[in-house]
Amino acid sequence: MKEVKAFAPATVANVACGFDILGFAVDSPGDEIEMKLVDKPGIVIKDITGDEGRLSRDPRDNTATVSVYQFLERIGAEKAGIEVVLHKKMPFGSGLGSSSASTVAGAFAVNALFDNPLTTEELLPFAMEGERVACGAAHADNVAPALYGGFVLVRSYDPLDVVRLNVPNELCCAVVHPHIEVSTKDARNILRGEIPLVDAVRQWGNVGGLIAGLEQENYDLIGRSLQDVIVEPIRSMLIPGFDEVKRAAIYAGSMGTAISGSGPSVFSLCRGMDKAERIAKAKVEAFKSIGIESDMFVSKVNKVGPKIIY
Repeated sequence: MKEVKAFAPATVANVACGFDILGFAVDSPGDEIEMKLVDKPGIVIKDITGDEGRLSRDPRDNTATVSVYQFLERIGAEKAGIEVVLHKKMPFGSGLGSSSASTVAGAFAVNALFDNPLTTEELLPFAMEGERVACGAAHADNVAPALYGGFVLVRSYDPLDVVRLNVPNELCCAVVHPHIEVSTKDARNILRGEIPLVDAVRQWGNVGGLIAGLEQENYDLIGRSLQDVIVEPIRSMLIPGFDEVKRAAIYAGSMGTAISGSGPSVFSLCRGMDKAERIAKAKVEAFKSIGIESDMFVSKVNKVGPKIIY
């Protein structure tokens, strides 16, 4: 028998101004998956840990294994037998790409199980199908950074065009996840269908500034560009104490602070791990002051993406 265990990281999508087009990976949290070749044809989810029974054990309805079916069809191994154990180590509805971590872990593990016949780029459409199962749309702003590592720009979906961006070496992230849950569906439903041109122009300028700041390793420009004038003013209403948490992060030295994905996690970018630790603790205290407990995750931007544990 042959088996592998893989890890895929959490991600921060939108990145303030880049709604649905920007994302980056962090070191933790993340999901792990064990995958083993067996004699009996078919995919079987043997166990799922850490999900409190919330996830489907049907392999065609689970984000971690949907990508596996797609992969097997691509390489002509539909009759292969695979046994899967998924370890959910990420909170649900956190805005940190929980479903993306699972589907990327699955795609990455099955590719390794068959001696890596496909490139990372070729795995991306399979991972996106896992996102479709999770939220009804094959978005790439979480799965692409989880699969590629680093910062990515989703320039286009038709045709699919994902661009890897430069990541300054000292760029660090402080993420705090308050113990509340925000539904991605709810967070999308409250958004406006149309936006004023003046807001669109400001947002485009911030997207361009953020990308230029990353490429030039200009931390000041990155910070000035981490502004969301379209989505954050609406979605922040779903996160109790958001304004206070953001002020605490800025006071502690954040270059910029915004909602991670659809929330409720709040991320901050900064220069250096010491400052990231300080910012994360300040945000935890700000949430605690209004009676909300939270978890903090501090790391550099993860440039590696998924990895094989064994």
